Amino acid sequence: MPTRTDGRRVDAATQAHVRRTAVKAVRAGMTQTAAAATFGVSVRAVNKWMAVDKTGGLRALAAKQRGRPVGAGRLSAAQASKIRQQILDKMPDQLKLRFFLWTRAAVVALLAREYDVAVSLTTVGRYLKAWGFRVQQPVRRAYERNDAAIARWLKTEYPAIVRDAKREGATIYWGDEMGLRSAHVTGTSYALVGQTPVVRATGQRFGCSMISAITNRGHLVFRVFHGTFRAPMFVDFMRRLRLQSPGKVYLIVDGHPTHRSKIAKAFVAANTTDFRLIQLPGYCPELNPDELLNQDVKTNALGKSRPRSREEMMTAVRRHRFRRQKQPHVIKNLFQEKHVRYAGMSRD
Repeated sequence: MPTRTDGRRVDAATQAHVRRTAVKAVRAGMTQTAAAATFGVSVRAVNKWMAVDKTGGLRALAAKQRGRPVGAGRLSAAQASKIRQQILDKMPDQLKLRFFLWTRAAVVALLAREYDVAVSLTTVGRYLKAWGFRVQQPVRRAYERNDAAIARWLKTEYPAIVRDAKREGATIYWGDEMGLRSAHVTGTSYALVGQTPVVRATGQRFGCSMISAITNRGHLVFRVFHGTFRAPMFVDFMRRLRLQSPGKVYLIVDGHPTHRSKIAKAFVAANTTDFRLIQLPGYCPELNPDELLNQDVKTNALGKSRPRSREEMMTAVRRHRFRRQKQPHVIKNLFQEKHVRYAGMSRD
């Protein structure tokens, strides 16, 4: 039994060819029923094509543009452009909508308020797709961020730092510190639908801290310790970093109070010939490549082990960091991430 071709899955040119061939066959004496069976279409379709041929000839059966005609939507081109720009420039709450993120419902509300246009969620989804939007996980950014300062850092300040380092034969390090806790769980696991997987871990609460610095050449230095990160610990780390580096050290860090402490400033002032401490703009951790190394530790060191004590945790972290020291290509690859690629453009 012959099967019919689903015209929706065939391109417009092929559809037009089938229509014209079927009409020519009927003109030559084939019945419409036989033509429908031969070309895998319905008799109703052949009948419709013959009616079109009678009034407009084969030219009327030519391929036509599919889909809704341009301009036939509920929005004009100017209105669509304005709505798209509003979505690009602001979040819903900034436009006084009762939404925190851009969802289809938020866009429906915006259209209703701006142009008194009522559309379905499905229609809005098509609009968003046509405007180049896709569903994505949002990135958290602090209100306190100074976008002008960040732009100045990327365009002017960091390139100047690179030039100074090259002139002085200095190595640029990116430093950061973090705390690790026994309750940390990362990753996913398969389980039956409706049954949340259970991870067995100690109920005791303990943790450790870590400070590290990396270069875009793949060099890594670190220290794992117990206790709060304080200024003397930071100064000791800077001293060790200076002693083990062959030339001058440029250390780039965030605005943590410890980095701005009196004894940290005193150490830097006393070692200006071979050490320079530089601060990133505030509230922009995504610009520091060492943040990615911290995430690597949480995911691949702590996240894949279940330490029963602080000593086990510190051992697992140290072991992972020692492994990374022997894998400079892994450290280099961190500088390929979108937000920190600028730091890897010029090699120290």
